[in-house]
Amino acid sequence: MRVGTFVLAAQFPGQGQGEALHRAVRSAEVAEESGLDSVWLAEHHFVPYGVCPSAVTLAALLLGRTRRIHVGTAVSVLPTAHPVALGEQTALLHLTSGGRFTLGVGRGGPWVDLEVFGAGLAAYEHGFRESLDLLLRWLREARVGADGERYAFREVDVVPRPAERIDGPDTGPEVVVACTSPKSVELAAERGLPMLLGMHCGDEDKAAMVGLWRRHALAAGRPPEEVAGAEHVSAGVAQIADGAAEARETLVKAMPGWLKLGLDAHVTVDGRHRAMRDPVAYTEMLCSLHPVGPPRLAADRLAATAERTGITRFALLAEGSGDLAATEENVRRLGTEVLPRLL
Repeated sequence: MRVGTFVLAAQFPGQGQGEALHRAVRSAEVAEESGLDSVWLAEHHFVPYGVCPSAVTLAALLLGRTRRIHVGTAVSVLPTAHPVALGEQTALLHLTSGGRFTLGVGRGGPWVDLEVFGAGLAAYEHGFRESLDLLLRWLREARVGADGERYAFREVDVVPRPAERIDGPDTGPEVVVACTSPKSVELAAERGLPMLLGMHCGDEDKAAMVGLWRRHALAAGRPPEEVAGAEHVSAGVAQIADGAAEARETLVKAMPGWLKLGLDAHVTVDGRHRAMRDPVAYTEMLCSLHPVGPPRLAADRLAATAERTGITRFALLAEGSGDLAATEENVRRLGTEVLPRLL
């Protein structure tokens, strides 16, 4: 079982953006101190839901401040990033961290980001496959050129090459794909890439997506041993307290204000209607799905998810209280009181 934290750098009501980023950095440092496996960093633009606009930049900082823990993006949004630039950054972090960096990529949403960065709606609606394939080629080949609808350029050298690590044999950096639809599951499966599944999904939905991924991967000719050994990642929420009621109360008091502030700030690029979740109901649902409660309950929930879905990697949001000291304590308890029960 590999348990890590999912860091949004959430800006709660009344907080400054620097405060949110400081809490994000500290929670990652405490995660390493407490024996957790990984830190997963979210990326958002123009909204207080998360104030980290570049997951790879924050990953670089955290890789420099830590020595053991793995750091991943959850996710870097491909429609608003050039896949070659992202590939170069990934190679750099992979090589200089001794292989501790994982690149998580996703399609994102139809937000105004597409307008600001000049990508356009087509990049979101039709361009993800082309971008992903170009990125994967950059991470695996010595020279790369492109002749696609969005990207076209002459062949150039890949520098630095991700497979050039000096500390041992290397197959290059891990890439995972955020999957929220059957289409994205199929795309990830065909390329043999593990999935990152969202915290809004319960075990039944995640098990179904894992089963779909396996069927598509085998149909695409992926080796059975690769399919069986795929290490998907389950995102969730964790709040550890001495009692279940105390843990739930902490989140229900703090998260709805942040969710309303953050989700209401999203603006679509084309004015399309977007249905927003009720913040209180969503918080209560997350509490019911994930490890929220005393250490034994939290461990049992993680073990149950692993048994039902086959997923043994977790990225758990631990900043749901919105408070720095409480977040640090939550991460410590996750590492020192929950993790040992899963080993």
